[in-house]
Amino acid sequence: MDITKELTDQLRWHWEHQARPRLDGLSDEEYFWEPVDGCWSVRPRGTGTAALQVGSGAFTIDFEIPEPSPAPVTTIAWRMGHLMVGVLGSRVASHFGGEPIDYPSFDYPGSAQQALEQLDSLYEQWIAGVSQLDAAGIDRPVGPAEHEFAAWPMGSLVLHINREMIHHLAEIALLRDLYAAPLKQSTPGFQ
Repeated sequence: MDITKELTDQLRWHWEHQARPRLDGLSDEEYFWEPVDGCWSVRPRGTGTAALQVGSGAFTIDFEIPEPSPAPVTTIAWRMGHLMVGVLGSRVASHFGGEPIDYPSFDYPGSAQQALEQLDSLYEQWIAGVSQLDAAGIDRPVGPAEHEFAAWPMGSLVLHINREMIHHLAEIALLRDLYAAPLKQSTPGFQ
């Protein structure tokens, strides 16, 4: 079995056949939509309500450390920011020579189109890097960039990133479904 091919095909198939097509037509209104009060989002600088608002540009992302329990509902903008920075960008930088990316220094996009362009680019960089791994590269430890998981083999990190991408992209798809659906005020039998 060609492990590298299986790892890349898993994410590539999901991206090409399920996730990325579901992002087509994403509007700015949907991107920033807050389905409930108290959402975390990407917001114009100085307008955030979370304990931390980080970012280097005109927009910042809401955070709190440690994360509250339960964690706030997050917008599509927030979820895409997380995918771009914490899931793909920092790993492309750490493992495949990409530009350094972290939450405080990232220039968060102020539109859905900009976010999609950045997400597409980071996905392509990640999948290209993983595609180049040979058996030794899949087996090598990921190193200190992954902190407490430094001894994990690269293949385990790739599986983790696949899970993160599939998970968060499914959440984004659900938010799009909810945004498009008519609001139901109440369900009979439930108060």
